[in-house]
Amino acid sequence: MITATPRKDLLLMGIFTLAVLTMPIWLAPIGASYPDLLQRFAIFGIFAIGFNILFGLTGYLSFGHAAFLGVGSYTAVWSFKLLSMSVVPAIIFGVITSGLFAVVIGYISLRRSGIYFSILTLAFAQMSYNLAYSVLTPITNGETGLQLALDDPRSLDNLVGVAATQGIPPTNFFGMEMSGYPGFYFCAVLMIIGFYISMRIFRSPFGMMLKAVKSNSNRMSYTGLNMRPYTLTAFVISGMYAGLAGSLMAVTDPLAGAERMQWTASGEVVLMTILGGVGTLIGPVIGAGVIKYFENIFSAINENVLHGIFSFLPEFLQDGVVAVLSLFVGEGWHLTLGMLFMLIVIFLPGGMVEGFSRIYQRIRNRNNKNNGTADPVGSTHVQPGE
Repeated sequence: MITATPRKDLLLMGIFTLAVLTMPIWLAPIGASYPDLLQRFAIFGIFAIGFNILFGLTGYLSFGHAAFLGVGSYTAVWSFKLLSMSVVPAIIFGVITSGLFAVVIGYISLRRSGIYFSILTLAFAQMSYNLAYSVLTPITNGETGLQLALDDPRSLDNLVGVAATQGIPPTNFFGMEMSGYPGFYFCAVLMIIGFYISMRIFRSPFGMMLKAVKSNSNRMSYTGLNMRPYTLTAFVISGMYAGLAGSLMAVTDPLAGAERMQWTASGEVVLMTILGGVGTLIGPVIGAGVIKYFENIFSAINENVLHGIFSFLPEFLQDGVVAVLSLFVGEGWHLTLGMLFMLIVIFLPGGMVEGFSRIYQRIRNRNNKNNGTADPVGSTHVQPGE
């Protein structure tokens, strides 16, 4: 059993905050410090944190969370078009709209559990995708996607006398443009806040009730407890996190398309959560970072780059090494990610956090052995990232 104390939670929060805010520094050696990628790390970290509140605490596996991602994006872009280029109303409306949409989908889907719940959420997501792609084209602009235009009214901006520009104005937070590193730090701060809220949910009586639902829902039903309000609340909170992530996607890149609602986007957040560690606090963020790194950096490695890396080898050996490794990078990055995912699922069912925890325990046990001490029988520790 893993125990947690306010002091250890505070330490974890401090380490997480410091790591997020210094990402441009410690990610530079691996080529992942440019703003666009850092923004994706933060945005999909928020998406995965929210998904983990549902999947990690209740065990309900949703394959339809991309619907809320898309709703948040569309709502934010419409806020930019109709109201203001300020990100504050866009985010507020995006989160609220996604939450309301989650109430409807969750109320229907949570009448079933297990695989039937997963299929229902997948069906809703695909219906949402098709509606956005072809039926609701006056709202979503169909396959072209919803974009800003010069003749957008932006009533709030005009009301407060925001000076018109020659082109489409950028999104802003009280005058600060949401591009480059300012855009990253805005997303990063929201991810830190989202992580803190997630931690409080995990440690709260509400979170304990959700864990009880996950461990034995039948026994909870036999006690006469109505679990649906708890699971529906978790579903709505998770959907609002997804709506926040979708809104931030529109903040950093003001457009919205139906592809954000496809089932592949829902599957991606499932992979992130499982890869990092389902039910852990830090795991989903790690999983999101790993997948986005593979998608944006690992996929850019081609044969020319490999030849440059292994230029110290004899030509015949260099060609052989490059021929083999080229299967796992560039267009073959999915193969590497798939192999990593299989290894994690087979040998580390608790995700990458479980691997870090095992390393931590081995180092701790070795130090105790060298110091002539041993952990008391039955003692418990907080594993890193729990």
